[in-house]
Amino acid sequence: MRAIRVKNLRQGKASIDIETMPDPALAHPQEVLVKVLAVGLDGTDKEIIKENYGVPPEGEDDLTTGHESLGVVTEAGADSGFRKGDLVTAIVRRPCRNQRCVNCRNGHSDFCQTGEYVERGIKGANGFLSEFYKEEGRYLVQVPVDLLQHGMLVEPQSIVEKVWDQVLRVQQRLIWEPQRALVLGSGPLGLLAAITCRLLGLEVLVWSMSPQDSLQAQLVKDIGGSYQQAGEAGSAATLTAYAESIGKPLDFILECTGYSPLAFEAMSILAPNGVLALLGVTPADRKLEISSDMLNQSMVLENKCVLGSVNAARKDFETAIYRLQQMEKQHPGWLNRLVTNRISLEAVPQLDFATIEIKAVVDLVPVEQWRGLVEQTNEVAYSFSV
Repeated sequence: MRAIRVKNLRQGKASIDIETMPDPALAHPQEVLVKVLAVGLDGTDKEIIKENYGVPPEGEDDLTTGHESLGVVTEAGADSGFRKGDLVTAIVRRPCRNQRCVNCRNGHSDFCQTGEYVERGIKGANGFLSEFYKEEGRYLVQVPVDLLQHGMLVEPQSIVEKVWDQVLRVQQRLIWEPQRALVLGSGPLGLLAAITCRLLGLEVLVWSMSPQDSLQAQLVKDIGGSYQQAGEAGSAATLTAYAESIGKPLDFILECTGYSPLAFEAMSILAPNGVLALLGVTPADRKLEISSDMLNQSMVLENKCVLGSVNAARKDFETAIYRLQQMEKQHPGWLNRLVTNRISLEAVPQLDFATIEIKAVVDLVPVEQWRGLVEQTNEVAYSFSV
């Protein structure tokens, strides 16, 4: 089989290429063989491919990248819980082996305490940007056929769902009736966060660098949100100026840019009792001078909360499936417009990430052939939080 391989990562001289590798074969009855239909690309993939961010499996120098997967089962072990023809996506993180980590031992590797976890396509395990992969059934999530076109978005949507679930848990500390959400950034994660907040009944504001006439801005407006280009003269010159121009409390802020100065500025504009969720990862070592006393007073006296979130658990994946179905039902075609670039496996090594308008998906099988490969007939019961 062919796979996208980031070579020589441990040597700090990474290069990317298509490599022919042995076809995986089942070795245990709990395992499943999956034919990959498509893999979504995100900022983490960019950092791995361009900036040597990834960590290969133990004892190896190379890494198969890709973690936003959609595939179809071609062979299933007797104890896997799956059947040939099932449409699936895969949970990315695997638990650490450290017995002191109570979260990993209890099915919450997304809250690993040791940092010794493994993530397929990112840290310590090969990913899914290959023609086939092998996986234990317990790490697969069945995707309903009505999400055939959008199943590769389950993983990024699961990140949004984890945030909302955690926010609801934290805010049980008080009576919280949020009215308004501000999303910073209009990349794929920011846009998924925006439409999720709209489906939750919140007024949604998006502040981002993309122009007012961009597709990002139009997608926000089409779901009933308000879009503002960052850095424009006047009320949008800074995030603080924009917040002041709104003149209404910002109950929930989702920082999806990874630009750390915005995180600190967002703390200061957050409404009393509000929550700031940090979803963007900052890869650099940027330094910033802040008014620490004023910020501390604001956080303490107004009961503000800041939480960070990355990765997600099975329940979040299953909630993501429900939410994507609701998106397609209430805003038909919106998700199709989110995916702006569809490329082949052969195009990945030469991909210029700057040319991706919003979201890129690598099609390993032509889209028109997908439906003929899926034979899913069994009904799935999901556990989710809305």
